[in-house]
Amino acid sequence: MRAAFARCRRHVAAAAGFSALVNLLYIAPTLYMLQVYDRVVPTQGELTLLFLTLILLFGLVTLSLLDRVRSRLLVRAGVLLDAVLAPTLLDATLRRPDAPTARAALREFDALRVTLTGPGILALFDAPWTPIYVLLCFLIHPWLGVLALVGGGVLAAIAWRNERATRGALEKAQSAATGAYAAQEALLGGADAVRALGMRRAMVSRQLRAREAMMTQQTDAGFAAGNYLTASKFVRLALQSLALGTGALLAIDNKISGGAIFAASFLIARALSPIEQLIGSWRSLVLARDSWLRLDRLLAGSVVTAEPTRLPAPRGDLVVEGVTLFNDTRDGTILSDISLRIAAGEVVAIVGPSGAGKSTLARIVAAASVADRGLVRLDGAALGDWDPEQLARHIGYLPQEPSLFAGTIKENIARFRGELGEDAAELDAAVIAAAEMARARELIQHLKGGFDYTLRPGGGGLSAGQAQRVALARAMFGDPALLVLDEPNAHLDSEGDQALVAAIDHYKKQGHTVLIVSHKLSILPVVDKLVVMRGGRVELFGPRDEVLAKIAPPRPRPVGAPVGQQVANA
Repeated sequence: MRAAFARCRRHVAAAAGFSALVNLLYIAPTLYMLQVYDRVVPTQGELTLLFLTLILLFGLVTLSLLDRVRSRLLVRAGVLLDAVLAPTLLDATLRRPDAPTARAALREFDALRVTLTGPGILALFDAPWTPIYVLLCFLIHPWLGVLALVGGGVLAAIAWRNERATRGALEKAQSAATGAYAAQEALLGGADAVRALGMRRAMVSRQLRAREAMMTQQTDAGFAAGNYLTASKFVRLALQSLALGTGALLAIDNKISGGAIFAASFLIARALSPIEQLIGSWRSLVLARDSWLRLDRLLAGSVVTAEPTRLPAPRGDLVVEGVTLFNDTRDGTILSDISLRIAAGEVVAIVGPSGAGKSTLARIVAAASVADRGLVRLDGAALGDWDPEQLARHIGYLPQEPSLFAGTIKENIARFRGELGEDAAELDAAVIAAAEMARARELIQHLKGGFDYTLRPGGGGLSAGQAQRVALARAMFGDPALLVLDEPNAHLDSEGDQALVAAIDHYKKQGHTVLIVSHKLSILPVVDKLVVMRGGRVELFGPRDEVLAKIAPPRPRPVGAPVGQQVANA
């Protein structure tokens, strides 16, 4: 965060410099007032009044232009900040999608960026000039300076109390808002199930309760801030009037001139204005500060190290060494000391009851998740030693949910590499090759537009089986050395099952490694080895037929049937 804001330092420093000029020019109306009352009125100098007015107008025009330039500089700083930080934030959210601030990171960043160009930052630039205006009040008369100093102290105390009173409520409100927005996004993602199961009213009621908690915190913070803002306005208006009264008393005693009466009131108002603006903008400034801290924590956990050595393309030898993964509460394990050795060109199926940890192991092998302990090696190199983008070109991964994205089928299969400027003709050829390898080309070409058929967000526009076939083609894109398939036939019909078995057999013959998580037995003909998992541990691992012989339950012999028939039935 600091490095990103350092890129905007020149713009912010220039805006601060223009703020100095703006605040100097704010003295022009005071000087004009003094000259009019002390020189023009007593001498009836009309020509003097004309030139003073022209000078004042020139000063005010210059002030307005400088104020506009200052605002434009801050807007430019916001644009630069977005160009520098948005890519890093997007990358960090994809690296750490489970981080508490990941889903709301860009929303918080946009709020922070808007605050940078808002009235709060301008008040911060003007605040250092408050002592200058107080000093000018002292130059007119010490009593006026004391009045301005006391008023500034009172407003500073109000600002401090405002911070103490609203900080906790604002933090709770922001936390509640983040939770409410995340719940709303998840609810929209499951809108079909909500409608089909008659949960609409119940979920609306649930969301309203979450929003009620958020609104309660925001209301408390708003009321507290409003009380202090009202008090600050009262103090400023009262001091302006008291300045007039004090100036009048001093003028009666001939200690100041008549023009100084109004000049003192203007100077005190100008001295206290930044403090009042800070109190009014305090909520946005506090939220921006909290957003800064949350984003900084997110980025601190996503530090990108130097680019690792580019390793040669792997053959597909896979070794899992003592992989352990703890649950969220860290009081138990999801995977416990998993160790496997799979040679290149082998097809291995992972089976076991639900909750055994099969999908979790597949995610770790595919580098979609990271184990708490242990290593996964591909051709002897730990997955962490690879550049993630380079490694992804050698691993094909099909998750349980196809996870297709808005865009054409071609873009999804090509993993959107066209966005990186890769050759379009080469991508097209690789997409068609992947579709043929996955036995999905005919299916795709029967869609309207074929490979250019556009999917909605979430892959909408395809049936579950079609989406799984397209996702399989995406996994096979680029002919990766290791293919990790998590329930690849969960939504397939018999034709799709046959196409999947043929695709895996073709892949196997090319010498590639395939790891499959499945509950269906239709894939067994192409499987070389079986891994049986239970309770997050490997219970059995070995050649297919040996493992099947150990786990296949014996079938009872029919009454009167010969033993030979019993063996055949088994």
